[in-house]
Amino acid sequence: VYARAIARQYGTDHTEFVVEPDALAVLDKIVWHFDEPFADASAIPTYYVSQMARQKVTVALSGDGGDESLAGYIERYYLNCAEDRIRKKIPSLVRRSLLGSVARVYPKADCLPRPLRLKNFLTNLSLSFEQAYYRDMSFYFTPEMKKRLYKPWLAAAVAKFDAFEFLGKHFRANNNSDVTSRVQYADIKTYLPEDILVKVDRMSMAHSLEIRSPLLDHTLLEFLGRLPSSVKLRGRTSKYIFKRAMEDRLPHDILYRKKQGFSIPLASWLRGSLQKPARESLFPANGIVNDYFETKYLDRLWKQHQAKVRDVAYPLWGLIMLQRWWETYARQK
Repeated sequence: VYARAIARQYGTDHTEFVVEPDALAVLDKIVWHFDEPFADASAIPTYYVSQMARQKVTVALSGDGGDESLAGYIERYYLNCAEDRIRKKIPSLVRRSLLGSVARVYPKADCLPRPLRLKNFLTNLSLSFEQAYYRDMSFYFTPEMKKRLYKPWLAAAVAKFDAFEFLGKHFRANNNSDVTSRVQYADIKTYLPEDILVKVDRMSMAHSLEIRSPLLDHTLLEFLGRLPSSVKLRGRTSKYIFKRAMEDRLPHDILYRKKQGFSIPLASWLRGSLQKPARESLFPANGIVNDYFETKYLDRLWKQHQAKVRDVAYPLWGLIMLQRWWETYARQK
């Protein structure tokens, strides 16, 4: 309805498609086009929207880069700021010892009412800002989960490897006292080029659709990078300066409506239409999942997800895509 309203306002050629998603039908195609174990599940809707757009055009515009340069990830960026304000008011010794100890024994149960899901919050407060952000960005496996998942030989092989360094080096390169500016910088250096742009590039080119991203123009990015975060994230309003600039061009209910991500109901799919193929990938007769990871712990995660005790859809999906990639490429070599 929002796209339709803008089409009427500006008289553009508007075409609507209805998606009937069949993840299983396109899963092997997606794995093949990525050519690497890429586990962002939003690749599925990106595949479909590219497929439909290609029926009308050969080149399309994308808004990629706007969230990172204009603080559009409202829930994540807003909570980072709120957490840091609380963190700075608590003595470091109390945070590390008391809150850290409470966080370790606090139950991790997604079935609890939201106000009682404090484990991640308490854990984050016990850590430095940088380490807490690293945990937030560990969509698939937290360090604690990795310790239980890795087989002993794998844990020993990566014992000297610190995954935090992927973000840590960028936090050290940007010592801005402003929290939002620092996480934006880290996202622009990591999340944007290594996830978002890869996903859109591979899924669009799978249909010979070329994507242009005007918000990634280097002049614009350099200008936005010099602005204080207060004009990007204003309370719970993200992309504040951008929205103010567009107020005479776009309706208020479009500019200020709640952000809608490009996600899929992965958790329910893994309990429904994708349950059987997911289980086959997670517990194969042979494969990389068997070789590298503890089956007992994986089985526990699977059962907890199916029982709705915990939502571990993304950790499971990461391993599913790893196994599918191995079956498509590595096993053939």
